[in-house]
Amino acid sequence: MSAEGKTGLQLRSLIKNSGELEISLASVPTPEPADDEIVVRVEASPINPSDLGLLVGAADMTSAKASGTREAPVVTAKVPEAAMKAMAGRLDESMPVGNEGAGVVIRTGSSDAAKALMGKTVAMIGGAMYAQYRVLKARDVLELPAGTTPAEGASCFVNPLTALGMTETMRREGHKALVHTAAASNLGQMLNKICLKDGIDLVNIIRSKEQADILRNIGAKHVVDSTAPTFMDDLTNALVETGATIAFDAIGGGKLAGQILTCMEIAANKTAKVYSRYGSSVHKQVYIYGSLDPRPVELNRAFGMAWGVGGWLLFPFLQKIGPADGAKLRQRVVAELRTTFASHYTQVVSLQQALQLSNIAIYNKRATGEKFLINPNKG
Repeated sequence: MSAEGKTGLQLRSLIKNSGELEISLASVPTPEPADDEIVVRVEASPINPSDLGLLVGAADMTSAKASGTREAPVVTAKVPEAAMKAMAGRLDESMPVGNEGAGVVIRTGSSDAAKALMGKTVAMIGGAMYAQYRVLKARDVLELPAGTTPAEGASCFVNPLTALGMTETMRREGHKALVHTAAASNLGQMLNKICLKDGIDLVNIIRSKEQADILRNIGAKHVVDSTAPTFMDDLTNALVETGATIAFDAIGGGKLAGQILTCMEIAANKTAKVYSRYGSSVHKQVYIYGSLDPRPVELNRAFGMAWGVGGWLLFPFLQKIGPADGAKLRQRVVAELRTTFASHYTQVVSLQQALQLSNIAIYNKRATGEKFLINPNKG
């Protein structure tokens, strides 16, 4: 093995039985690649909301304290007692973080498939990406087109495949248009581009004028503000125009899922030919795929009997559709990486900078328009 990459830093998150979160950097040896494996020097890995769940867990980050050195910082924070039950499965286990990323292949095993990737830029998923080096099977990475930078390929999986999964679920379940909440996010912008390209009507629910402007600038037709006093009427009108009967909700808690179902019911009844005392027979579906609001989901039953609220996650969806259809979705991501699936980052940080309290305070807010990229090999 060449000197480069024999050991590397890896970001670790640990929740102790005593109720304390500890985030630190560990120096770990890089395993020798097996025949069908490659060693990737990780140069870009995004901080997604799904990563924050593992990175900070249920800790109260207002209690965070920094210690350690500049090269090896340590962050600690208290986990509220009420939240410790939910953390039971990970107590006292130091866990690597980072769902996806991209980098350059610096070493390979002896198989032809592995050797063909030497020196190539690849995108990857599979955890432990907030690390300087990552060993993976050659078949599990996505080779990026020549000239693609790791930063351009860093978010190839989670957001693009989730957005494509939404339109694919819509089609498979017999709906013709859809609703999306927290719609100005990186993922929401991708979903708009997919829908514009594929001729699908999309209703975007946002929470501010700035978010509405972001979407209108990329051509979104239906944008409704959930903070406006006319929200319910605006949403109902957009649903009448589009005929959307399926929604993907990133908020989760509070009244929004129920409000969407209520407006879908009103919209369906406006176009109904016959009255039914059980409400509209049109099936209305809300899938919750995020939890920006951790409160309980409130359903005020004003929407008949033909409805469903469920959870939706990317990996079970990909398992359900099978490898061949999953590969088709991935090919589309690669083909449209710089257009439909381009991601925008507000800051690029090193592993050490990712542990600065001032940076954690920004990315842990999960604010639309603030997205961090970690480059574990940054200077």
